[in-house]
Amino acid sequence: MRLHGYFRSSAAYRVRIALNLKGLRADHVAHHLRKGEQRAPDYLALNPQGLVPTLETGDGRVLTQSLAIMEWLDETHPAPPLLPKDPFRRALVRAFAFAIACEIHPVQNLKVLARLRGLGFAEAQVQDWARQVNAEGLEACETLVADEPGPFCFGATPTLADICLTPQLANARRFGVDVAAFPRLLRAEAAARALPAFAEAAPERQADAE
Repeated sequence: MRLHGYFRSSAAYRVRIALNLKGLRADHVAHHLRKGEQRAPDYLALNPQGLVPTLETGDGRVLTQSLAIMEWLDETHPAPPLLPKDPFRRALVRAFAFAIACEIHPVQNLKVLARLRGLGFAEAQVQDWARQVNAEGLEACETLVADEPGPFCFGATPTLADICLTPQLANARRFGVDVAAFPRLLRAEAAARALPAFAEAAPERQADAE
């Protein structure tokens, strides 16, 4: 398999974690997002959206979108599971993961921030936007897992929720969010980051890290 990504992309970070949890190996191909390498014609032929990650599955097929990739990995390599067996618990985990991947992350990514700059917003306003998006979204996520015993977001083992949370907290810190306001999320993050699968997927551990 080949995983196309960028060291700082939280979406690619998610897939790196999932691959590690599954004990799967993939060759990593870096595309520098700030230099626009994701818009190169050969990459657009793989992923018409010009986004990362993209996974070449090794048999000539291609998958895009981190959550779709992770669910495919979970269905084709079931152990360890990334979702609970109980249908209601599965829905809770998915809802948490979607809250991050569909609500927080898209409106603070590079493309949106670049659009704000292009519309004439000052850099301080752009950074404040990203900080506010992260803070408001994580506040909701804190409430979603407030009554979950943990240590992970939804129990004794990591799920898609933890895979989405850990990169998003890294983003939040980068934008200056006071993450101490989210003690339950921090407890889940600490449990996750203690695992080699999470630690080895961290941005600073990637070959293209700057």
